[in-house]
Amino acid sequence: MGAFKGKVVWITGASSGIGLALVRELDQMGAKLVLSSRNVEKLEEVKNTLKGEEHFVLPLDLEDSSSFELLAMKVHERFGAIDYLINNGGMSQRAEAHLTPIEVDRRLMEINYFGNIALTKAVLPYMMKQRSGHILVVSSIAGKFGFFLRSAYSAAKHALHGFYESLMLEQEKNGIKVTIACPGKINTNISVNALNEDGKTHGEMDHNQATGMSAEQCAKEILLAVQRGKREVLIGNKEIKAVTLKRLFPKLFWKVIRKQKAT
Repeated sequence: MGAFKGKVVWITGASSGIGLALVRELDQMGAKLVLSSRNVEKLEEVKNTLKGEEHFVLPLDLEDSSSFELLAMKVHERFGAIDYLINNGGMSQRAEAHLTPIEVDRRLMEINYFGNIALTKAVLPYMMKQRSGHILVVSSIAGKFGFFLRSAYSAAKHALHGFYESLMLEQEKNGIKVTIACPGKINTNISVNALNEDGKTHGEMDHNQATGMSAEQCAKEILLAVQRGKREVLIGNKEIKAVTLKRLFPKLFWKVIRKQKAT
């Protein structure tokens, strides 16, 4: 995994879940990390457990993109380059569409889509100038098909695929690569922190997350896909087979998917 040694890697959602697992893997590989999330105290705690000495804590809120250009400037001034941007931060949902006020839909779209692409747009000028860079987008299997209780979340993840597939075509001439990772059931607190129809946290660990692949294994597979230059990678256990099933046997897919547990 020498591809990451000495490279500057900016990662959002770095304080927990898949993001934290990616941080720990990249630290072992010798990367210079920029750690971002809303929780600055947790970020500092994470930084203090890492072996690298050049890591940089840079809190940000994906709901407020007004400072992203300034933050990107700070990263570049500190390190002189931004080699990898890992757009991992986000928030899930556990609510039926007809019960969800439009304000909750807008919030999820702001966090999971607009905040995501706004940070990419802030970083792109530096990657274009250096004529190199790699953007990793942590989407979801919900970005490949809709599912119970995830209408707004799934919509935002679908939108990411459209944006980044376009971007990878446009930026290929500048030496910039894009990888879209689509995790399935991963053992993190994503369901605990998900928004319900009231815009409050779901507060429960779903069975699907409790029995899912470990965040550590997920991180290893994501970074391997990045190293191999894959444009898209599905990560999980048997649930990821649903993507192939939908593409090849759509009638069977809809029979199977409606029988799956929402949580």
